[in-house]
Amino acid sequence: MNASDPVDQAEVAKSKAISHDVAVDEKHIDEKHDLSIEPAPLVGYGAHDGEDDLKIIPTEEELATLRRVAGKLPWTTFTVAFVELCERFSYYGTTAVFVNFIQRPLPANSVTGALAAGADFNNDVPGALGMGQRASTGLTLFNQFWSYIMPLVGAFVADQYWGRFRTIFASIAVALVGHTILIVSAIPAVISHPGGSIACFSIGLVIMGIGTGGFKSNISPLIAEQYPDERPYIKTLPSGERVIVDHASTVARIYLYFYLMINIGSLLGQISMVYAERYVGFWLSYLLPTIMFCLCPMVLFACRNKYNLIPPTGSVYTQAFRLWSLAMKGRWTLNPIAWFKPTDNDQEFWNHVKPSRLGDSKPAWMTFDDEWVDEVRRGLKACKVFLCGNDEPRWCTQRHYQQPQPTRAHHLHPDNGPLRLPRSQKNWLQLYPLRRITAGFFVAGCSMIAATVTQHYIYKKGPCGKDANYCLEVRGEHTDISVWVQALTYILGGISEIFASVTSLEYAFTKAPRNMRSLVQAVALFMNAISSAIGQALVGLSEDPLLEWNYGITAILAYVGCVGFWLTNYKLDAEEDRLNMLPQSHFEGRVDGDEERR
Repeated sequence: MNASDPVDQAEVAKSKAISHDVAVDEKHIDEKHDLSIEPAPLVGYGAHDGEDDLKIIPTEEELATLRRVAGKLPWTTFTVAFVELCERFSYYGTTAVFVNFIQRPLPANSVTGALAAGADFNNDVPGALGMGQRASTGLTLFNQFWSYIMPLVGAFVADQYWGRFRTIFASIAVALVGHTILIVSAIPAVISHPGGSIACFSIGLVIMGIGTGGFKSNISPLIAEQYPDERPYIKTLPSGERVIVDHASTVARIYLYFYLMINIGSLLGQISMVYAERYVGFWLSYLLPTIMFCLCPMVLFACRNKYNLIPPTGSVYTQAFRLWSLAMKGRWTLNPIAWFKPTDNDQEFWNHVKPSRLGDSKPAWMTFDDEWVDEVRRGLKACKVFLCGNDEPRWCTQRHYQQPQPTRAHHLHPDNGPLRLPRSQKNWLQLYPLRRITAGFFVAGCSMIAATVTQHYIYKKGPCGKDANYCLEVRGEHTDISVWVQALTYILGGISEIFASVTSLEYAFTKAPRNMRSLVQAVALFMNAISSAIGQALVGLSEDPLLEWNYGITAILAYVGCVGFWLTNYKLDAEEDRLNMLPQSHFEGRVDGDEERR
């Protein structure tokens, strides 16, 4: 909702006057910090958006027929996106050299890990610890697993205590400590002692993961919260066409730019740090990302008074758990599937614990309204969707090419290019979020098929057969296969992430309760941790001559996930508009949390 809309302010003030017997005074309403917003009826309302256009809520018929467009993005969204670019530069720039740092030994005459004078710069590879491929695979997968578990902790702190902005600042400080320890592990005096270096490296890895997790679960909701209008409205274009300025479409557009900044930061970080490790040493590959990361708190601090910040509301997780426990009363069973079945199929499961239904018998802790119950139900639906969102191809591609691939087919997103369809098309053509995620699974499977075939020909054409790494490391020989053939895996993987990963960010934000957005975002990120755990189970296949099986099994898992995901979630697409247009709720948290601490 736009805080400048006088009619909206008046309605909020009236609701407060009715419930608390206070006078209506529009001048003293701080809607920005008020979680109580009146329901959004499908009728017009008289307010201006700064462009002298009357905002009119679309009818159900208009929702089904009019084209939907994204709203104008505030400039603050781009500052948050730049912060994400810097953070991803630091993260991927650092992790891009992990494999060589752990797996390869120090090159001859080198004390930094870089190639020294007399080395074969065409075939030799930088290195440091010489612990082998399985050790490097295990540690890099642990890093991903750890970094995607910690968002749950960061979300808890943000939603319940500090708010997103303050939690992001604290997470940056922690991550900078981890980056500094990684630099120490790579200086010549330490790198010459592999035991001490790997111990220092591991400590830095753990600390950096804590900071990364706290940052990731909160930066994604923060950028989408900068768009103020949370309800769709009708707008007439200069051409005379009537369109719906849609909140969900705007959030999708925001996350496209957000993901584009992720890709730019990742690409620049990886390319530059690979050259740094090769020609200077690993210490520089860790130092430059740390310097780049220092820009994040500077930008956030400079814009702190311009951001739209949602304050924490106290014991929100406890309230949500109590609500679910009350709804489960009389339904407890040892069958875990039966626990969640009623929450998905039985509207009465939630209706019977709404405050209006309980009346005077409602418990004292129930300090929220019926709408918050609906939001919790919607958020749980989203979390169950994410249970099928494990991104197996991503970690497999990382192991195959020794670094994650950031290049994405950004223009192919259905809301950003030729695949965009008006809502008046046939229903089966509409690219609703869950259909996009399903398409992402399918393309991911194709990506792993391409990796399997490519690896097969690497073995077939290589001078050492299935000992390809031995040829490269010992004999300095490699298979003559064009990089464009290998790029197919990257291209398909990028398309799959546009459909699946970007959409999951959008889905997490639009379906979460307003005061639990960090948690739902963290659950979406946690699926990456599960995929890393699956990757750990397949570490034994991550060496020659088993790489074909490695990618082939992953392709099968992706296709199984595609079918399973669609069969379990396809019905939710029919509820997309209804879920997105739920009236916003009122949740009474702690009274001293009117302002988010900065």
